[in-house]
Amino acid sequence: MGRPVIGITAYVERASWGRWVDVPGALVPHRYVRQVEEAGAIAVVIPPRLDADDSTARDLLERLDGVVLAGGVDVAPELYADERHPSVQASRPDRDTTEIAIARMSAELDLPVLGICRGMQVMAVEAGGLLEQHVPDRVGHDEHSPAPTVYGSHPVHTVAGTRVAEILGEEVDVPSYHHQSVLTHPGYVASAWAPDGTLEAMEVPEARFRLAVQWHPEVGSDPRLFEALIAAATPTRSRWSRPSRG
Repeated sequence: MGRPVIGITAYVERASWGRWVDVPGALVPHRYVRQVEEAGAIAVVIPPRLDADDSTARDLLERLDGVVLAGGVDVAPELYADERHPSVQASRPDRDTTEIAIARMSAELDLPVLGICRGMQVMAVEAGGLLEQHVPDRVGHDEHSPAPTVYGSHPVHTVAGTRVAEILGEEVDVPSYHHQSVLTHPGYVASAWAPDGTLEAMEVPEARFRLAVQWHPEVGSDPRLFEALIAAATPTRSRWSRPSRG
């Protein structure tokens, strides 16, 4: 059957290379690509589109074996009916629209998904959950995001009996870069916590692989979450044999 194909969500950003300056490009940090490839899969970049809907997402996902919902800017608070905190970053409607649809349709298709940081928040919002818009207001420190472009490091404690605990063990130190977190997560089980009470992982136990973490495993040296995603995508890869929708 060959290697599984894993889509990674991305930005459209203005970028420069060679003599080309300030040109719109579909971009994702290469660390995501490297982790997916080193885990044994083929990585493809999913550019966002403002007109994405469930049909578009389904057409995409039926051609993939799994998805990484990547990190990025804050999810628009309007999507979970909350007033915007002063710290919230400028919204990216193209990513919000595309990734909410991917989160919804991947659940319907039971396609393996790993949500990372923003990706975890997208999955919670799509399910009807709420976000904590500025974690330092509650915890009183910046450990989760010490400074711009600087990753923090802290332990997380997994919940016994969850898939996250099965993959990572009872405790693990993680690279962290977020100022928001998930408050409520309908349909998901909490599977890891930071010492300050911040939710660090959630999952759907009955799904083939539907798991999200608040930290950034792509920047660390621990490949186990990516390996678990690829393992879940590999045995049941069947995009050429999925029945037609008629």
